[in-house]
Amino acid sequence: MVRSLSRQPRSVGELAQPFEISLAAASKHIKVLEGAGIVQREVQGRTHVCRLDARPLHAGMEWMRHYEQFWNQRLDVLESLLRTEDAENAARKAPSRKPAAPRPSRQNRSKR
Repeated sequence: MVRSLSRQPRSVGELAQPFEISLAAASKHIKVLEGAGIVQREVQGRTHVCRLDARPLHAGMEWMRHYEQFWNQRLDVLESLLRTEDAENAARKAPSRKPAAPRPSRQNRSKR
């Protein structure tokens, strides 16, 4: 619905048409978007025309960008810690003595 409204204002019926939902269900979705300040509805006779107001979306994107940087930094630190831990565990598990001599193959064993 938001993508459709980004192109031009649409009636509730036009917004509901691509989806398998009733006009009442579409209206409920639109009311949520209105509550978020993303959609403005105007009554023209019997038709309700909806318009997109993208300003709240912009503010939301700015908020998400801030937290994207925050979480990327935190995840980079976590990745570094996990790589260090993996390397330490691999070093501890590595055999410190000479490897055992290879066992004779099955063919060589049967010749004994």
